Amino acid sequence: MSDSLSPFEIQNRNAYDRMARNQHVLAQPVSPDELKRPLDVVDGRGWLGGSIRGWRVLCLAAGGGRHSILYSAAGAEVTVVDISDGMLELDRAACEHYKFSVRLIQASMLSMPMLRDSEFDLVIHPVSTCYVQTLAPVFEEVSRVLRPGGLYVSQHKSPFNLQTSLVTHQGRYCIETEVGGVATPVPRTHASPLRETDATEIAHSLEDILGGICRAGMFIEDLSEPDHAKQDAAFDSSGHRARFIRPYIRVKARRVATENRAKLILP
Repeated sequence: MSDSLSPFEIQNRNAYDRMARNQHVLAQPVSPDELKRPLDVVDGRGWLGGSIRGWRVLCLAAGGGRHSILYSAAGAEVTVVDISDGMLELDRAACEHYKFSVRLIQASMLSMPMLRDSEFDLVIHPVSTCYVQTLAPVFEEVSRVLRPGGLYVSQHKSPFNLQTSLVTHQGRYCIETEVGGVATPVPRTHASPLRETDATEIAHSLEDILGGICRAGMFIEDLSEPDHAKQDAAFDSSGHRARFIRPYIRVKARRVATENRAKLILP
């Protein structure tokens, strides 16, 4: 697969392979306690309507032995696509341990020709859009593989999060990075829960994220900014920073019927 990947993708794939080997916090499989209440864990806001039993679910860029098991335990038929074989290996081990049958595919989110049109009822997409240089192909692929009326639930690093310093300067967090554009990767800094080790990230604009979802033939039904603030957190910690900058945006979108898609495209 390496021949079809950009140097940017290869670098980030290798970073996640290392994270899987080193048991990074983002490469921790699901816990037995979480499996007692899988839908509560994955859908705290109730966007999925209380049951996904029998749904065809794509967990996109979601390797690591967590999402595959939680959605399977909630009764879904699950496919996982991830660029990192190391993260998919964690899924293979977790599926064997918990006796779930999950289709695992190593591929880029930019191109998934092995997946059929309108194949899925739900695409879930944890934080990962910051690891590609352009978003339009991602959202086009998501829209293509979703059935009309299917749901797309995605989480993204807020551009404000990626633009802003991890620690204060003279008591203030500062804007350090331009927003948008493939030529402005976020500078690598010290290790932080808000920066993945050795990965290179792009601060995509809200237009590229939210507008891109709409232009791909989906409409946004809801949006949240998960609150990670901690009032008693140490100064310059991620919990302290989140009091001022919500690190993520979470989006619920739905694919429109094909005959209605043209209505979303303005002249």
